[in-house]
Amino acid sequence: MKIQLTIATICMLAVVAFAAQRADFSGGWQLNPEKSKNIGMMARMQMTQSIEQSDTTLDITTRVNYEGRDDDSKTHFDLTGKPVTNESPMGGPSENISKWDGAKLITTWTSQSAVAGAPKVVRTETRSLSPDGKTMTIESVRGPNTVVMVFDRK
Repeated sequence: MKIQLTIATICMLAVVAFAAQRADFSGGWQLNPEKSKNIGMMARMQMTQSIEQSDTTLDITTRVNYEGRDDDSKTHFDLTGKPVTNESPMGGPSENISKWDGAKLITTWTSQSAVAGAPKVVRTETRSLSPDGKTMTIESVRGPNTVVMVFDRK
């Protein structure tokens, strides 16, 4: 009986430790262009993200203001590893698959190329929080190109 209780306790502690490693991205975020890298013309836009997160989903509402024009978009992530289809910034469908790597959320995006007959476009996005939870970093890699977007908690 003691062995069963010990095993059950160890399993419960492992589950709690695993769950504690996952970051909570919930809340409001403001793009910080000065801390970001390789963001090109995005440095001139104002971008905020409002994030709602549960154990199984992450939903982001992004608001962009660029040269006086406002644009809102919504993106859904399934945190259990199931594929989800969202609209890509270029207007076509894009499939994402997300998985946890410790406290980091790794998402692989696959979409059709804007060039007819070209291979699909694949990029990997790594979303993480600073230890104090005040900074969210999104590193997006597509081939040899890496874009790093840094957001400050609002």
